[in-house]
Amino acid sequence: MTYLIEMADSHAHLDMEEFDGDRDDVLQRAWEAGVRAVLCPADVTTPDSLSTVLELTKKYRWVTAAAGIHPHQAKHFTAFWLDRIRELGRSGEIRAVGEIGLDYHYNLSTPEKQREAFRAQVRLAQELGLPVIIHSRNSGKDVIAAVEEEGFIQGGVLHCFTENQETADYMMRRRFMISFSGILTYRNAQRLRQIAARIPLEKILAETDSPYLLPQSQRGHAKRNEPAFVPETVQLIASLRSARLEEIARATLENFRRLFCV
Repeated sequence: MTYLIEMADSHAHLDMEEFDGDRDDVLQRAWEAGVRAVLCPADVTTPDSLSTVLELTKKYRWVTAAAGIHPHQAKHFTAFWLDRIRELGRSGEIRAVGEIGLDYHYNLSTPEKQREAFRAQVRLAQELGLPVIIHSRNSGKDVIAAVEEEGFIQGGVLHCFTENQETADYMMRRRFMISFSGILTYRNAQRLRQIAARIPLEKILAETDSPYLLPQSQRGHAKRNEPAFVPETVQLIASLRSARLEEIARATLENFRRLFCV
């Protein structure tokens, strides 16, 4: 009898066109790899994204939906889209508001528009009693300021974490979890590995951010990332902490279910 280690992928964009030809196969491979929960964030400004994610949650009980306006799409932010997220939250179709946040690396929307959209969605999540999924790139101080000044207490996750220890510490005090992606497996990720080694077990999540950020062993081989590859990140976290793989894998699943109430 084979003992299967179970874990969660806390962030996978399975709505994207890279998966149009084989979504069911992708999820089958994930299940076979021990993945028992996947969070798929939809961007409400892209109707096809939302419909695809909601269809997945109806077909697979272990797939959970979130919806929000990504910082890259903040230029499209209006009250109309905010109301759409509100409808989804009230109906129970989503378990979190996200992916939202700030990205000062690409600035595909102006920083001002990003901050406007981000804060409005933080307030909405507070109203709905839902956690948020935050994208933060070169923007840790402004993310902290928004959470602090908006009085947000619902918690959530800093996804694909690349900020510093101080940002992680503050956000954990505000009931946030820290999610590590395949970036952790890269050879130049020593600072990030030091942080992963110190995060309390009850605050750790793992993710693929599929189809992006292939783990190191798949770079140059696979054309895209997918949830079946999350075990490599989980294994590395275990190694960094001198912990058993089963312990870290179980934590990612239990933390996922506790955060998203699934």
